[in-house]
Amino acid sequence: MGKIAFVFSGQGAQYSGMGKSLYELGGEAKKLYDAAEQFRPGTMSQSFEGSDEDLKKTSNTQPCMYLVELAAALSLNERGIFADGVAGFSLGEIGALAYAKAYSYEDGFKMVTKRGEVMNDASTGEETAMCAVLKLDSDTVAKTAAEYEKLYAVNFNCPGQVTVSGLKSSMDSFTEKVAELGGRCIPLAVSAAFHSPFMSEASDKFGDALKQFDIKKPEMDVYANLTGAPYGDDVAETLRLQMKSPVRWQTTIENMIADGYTDFIEVGPGKTLCGLIKKISKEVNVYSVEDAQTLETTAEAVKNNA
Repeated sequence: MGKIAFVFSGQGAQYSGMGKSLYELGGEAKKLYDAAEQFRPGTMSQSFEGSDEDLKKTSNTQPCMYLVELAAALSLNERGIFADGVAGFSLGEIGALAYAKAYSYEDGFKMVTKRGEVMNDASTGEETAMCAVLKLDSDTVAKTAAEYEKLYAVNFNCPGQVTVSGLKSSMDSFTEKVAELGGRCIPLAVSAAFHSPFMSEASDKFGDALKQFDIKKPEMDVYANLTGAPYGDDVAETLRLQMKSPVRWQTTIENMIADGYTDFIEVGPGKTLCGLIKKISKEVNVYSVEDAQTLETTAEAVKNNA
């Protein structure tokens, strides 16, 4: 076995009940949730019992996702499985940095709560939309999106899958053009044009909020969405820019593989990142942990492959 990576899930994979079975295991997961509840009362009830509608609201999604992701990572540690390096998809990068000791778990929760608030507020301006474009290469998608008013290729997920973000009024024509080129658009259920210039004001507000926290260089490699490479010293500025910049996920995973990572464990709800990683490389091992059952299954599988 080469190096182990934990990859922290992105927004959109949330569901009611997430994190509950990890919390009930006790240990570090329970401590994490209990501390968060002191700062943001009601977070546990939103996570464990909230409606799908409540959890789709960005200001709720992000703090709830952060907790289940970090709870899964810490629960793996308690079973003797540790990451050599980490990455997170958009929102997941906050948890990845907390795991890597760039800041405390509690500060990470406060940061992600603020991030969710400013991104949620950004959805109240112009009417925007996002879609996933399938079957076309990234250059074609980026060039085609640029032909339309305020439309941007933003998430480069894996071969044949790029997310486009921008004005809703431009999206219909773009969708037709994609079909002409042999591709397909899948609308995404999100509240704003994430990772685009529409997030500039939110990005600046988040950057200002980060100044109150003690943020250090991570103690292990954290591969940044912004560059696809490990973070340097200026963690806060990279986090600020991340919000309004493309997510270079395919580049991130390719760089991690080149650096010796052979086993990727998605921590957090769903298996979206597992699917993307499998499309990027068939040579690596992929696992997921989102609850008590998958925790035990994955821990056993990783140990057997060691």
